[in-house]
Amino acid sequence: MSVTILFLVVIASIVAWFLAHQRLTAKPWLEVGAIGDVPGTGASPAPAAKIGLGVLLAVIGCLFALLISAYFMRAEMADWKPLPAPGLLWLNTVLLAFSSAALQWVQIGAKRGLMEDVRAGLLAGGLCALAFVVGQLLAWRQLNAAGYFLASNPANAFFYLLTGVHGLHILGGLVALGRTTDKVWRGVAMSKLRSSIELCAIYWHFLLFVWLVLFALLTGFAGDVLVICRALLS
Repeated sequence: MSVTILFLVVIASIVAWFLAHQRLTAKPWLEVGAIGDVPGTGASPAPAAKIGLGVLLAVIGCLFALLISAYFMRAEMADWKPLPAPGLLWLNTVLLAFSSAALQWVQIGAKRGLMEDVRAGLLAGGLCALAFVVGQLLAWRQLNAAGYFLASNPANAFFYLLTGVHGLHILGGLVALGRTTDKVWRGVAMSKLRSSIELCAIYWHFLLFVWLVLFALLTGFAGDVLVICRALLS
């Protein structure tokens, strides 16, 4: 439970920081100047899409927190038999990290107006994310070949559930990323692309964070950390 609470605190902190930078606490009736002008802050009013993304990330974070909590509670029962994490998960993690880094590169390129960097980064980020999804499916296939089926044990079911739900969110992000990439290839002005690129990058970084938590959980690192924390607190 302590790991779940920590996960929720981190998610809440990320969302709170994100929303705090969108001027949700601003008092427009106290601002002086022309309409749309925000003096002294260097910030602009928050687009609805950014606020919507913040809410979406909070919902996704709560969903995974509940799943992780259920995972720990179910693992306390006698019939729980952890399955060996496929080695392919390490490669998949690297692929998703590269995808997130590519999206960050795209965001930097968009701010500098470097269209070639934006195109290359979007292509690299999309391909790495797609390779991550394929890698997860191959990991499932490896487990099935080794006899670790979905209904064989609760631990197996949770492995497929957690990785499957995360994979679905990656696929959803690929749809948004594909639409942004299409706009870039159609020659849409950079000024109209920066917002979409920023939202994709934020979403990708968030999914990488969630996957790192799941990776630590499914490979046993989270359990080891929990044991150490309990030993230090006792």
